[in-house]
Amino acid sequence: MKIINANPGMGTPLTEDETISFLTNSKLNIHIATLDEKGEPIIHPTWYYFDSENKKFYIETSRKSKKIENVNSRDLVYYCVDDPNQPYKGVRGKGKVRIHDNVTHNIPLAEKIMVRYLGSLAHPMATSLMSNVKNRESVILEITPDYYSTWDYGHKKK
Repeated sequence: MKIINANPGMGTPLTEDETISFLTNSKLNIHIATLDEKGEPIIHPTWYYFDSENKKFYIETSRKSKKIENVNSRDLVYYCVDDPNQPYKGVRGKGKVRIHDNVTHNIPLAEKIMVRYLGSLAHPMATSLMSNVKNRESVILEITPDYYSTWDYGHKKK
């Protein structure tokens, strides 16, 4: 896991364990940036699941979304997960994105995302979103980060 200090001179970078814990345990949105047909960035805030073993992000989205249209043209995204509360901390970077449309593969990942943000698969929104996955109206994006650029303003500069 390649970790870069996002803001040298201010705070400290997160360690690998802190990065994994932050991405795994927080319920913050991930913001991903894709490029449209003009090469202009579009930011997409969304829910995610971070697999701490293989160090990848997973996002459920409509197969008709602008994210999918953009990713089909260019498989590179920039991402950011940051806590807006003091002490500020976060993780950003860029990575390759892959679209998974196999329902058998996608269901367990989508379930993890729903439970993470909604607390239960019985939640009405989870039921609706899972129906979209099962009906192949949604797909899963898999982001493989090239690096993790991190910051934590809660720690003094070393």
